[in-house]
Amino acid sequence: MISLILKRFSILSLPIPPLPKYRAPNFSLMDSSSTTSFACGSQRLLALAQQLRLYKAPSPSDDEIEERRIEETAGKVVSQVGFQESVTPVAADPERFRPKRAAVLICLFEGDAGDLRVILTKRSSRLSTHSGEVSLPGGKAEEDDKDDGETATREAKEEIGLDPSLVGVVTVLEPFLSKHLLRVVPVVGILSNTKAFVPTPNPAEVEAVFDAPLEMFIKDENRREEEREWMGEKYLIHFFDYETENKKYLIWGLTAGILIRAASVIYQRPAAFVEQNPNFKLPRVVNKDTVMR
Repeated sequence: MISLILKRFSILSLPIPPLPKYRAPNFSLMDSSSTTSFACGSQRLLALAQQLRLYKAPSPSDDEIEERRIEETAGKVVSQVGFQESVTPVAADPERFRPKRAAVLICLFEGDAGDLRVILTKRSSRLSTHSGEVSLPGGKAEEDDKDDGETATREAKEEIGLDPSLVGVVTVLEPFLSKHLLRVVPVVGILSNTKAFVPTPNPAEVEAVFDAPLEMFIKDENRREEEREWMGEKYLIHFFDYETENKKYLIWGLTAGILIRAASVIYQRPAAFVEQNPNFKLPRVVNKDTVMR
């Protein structure tokens, strides 16, 4: 039986760097990494795009830098639901393993009520992993992808028919780690021309496409939590119940964790509830079947 060295977790409180104040311009803002124009977008989206381009993830500590150096010849085992990479330390001498890379698209747009909303999908019930769960569009990186933004937008086109030219990629957040040993990079993009996007879900991968208000992920409403334990250590999993067009969705796990972080950064305030995340250590031996349950 694989043994894990577990540290007593602490409440996650990564600093949220303040976004600089910005005066919206009176011209069309262009994304330097995309041909997408924000000419159709509101002044709010213009300002948000500019602010997020200036966002930088918190600088890693000396311990985190050392852990990333170790990771060149090591991997990480993570929880069932995924946590920020910076809160999952590694052991010094695990078996050689390099986590595969993936990216998901946090595609934001302005709703009819003026609120900021994010596009989500419900995965097909026929998929072998995470079937029927709510997720962000995205998937594993391919060799031809030039960066995480291309991975996320390519996958979004394949899954829901979202043309990459409609999305202005503005920043990426710090990576998360999934249960299946994937390093998942959240890519933040803005969809300013919503009329140009008509969802066409790939039935082999996606059962439904919907959107939700981003701010709900830092509010203590329609949320519940579940305490779990691994090797004597306790941590919380957050579940968000959401209903739209007479359909109910449960948003939890890695997707919820990413959206909590994204909402905290964009709204520049922490969640209104406790995020009790674990600090897991890697076992001495890692293989393809090693996961935390």
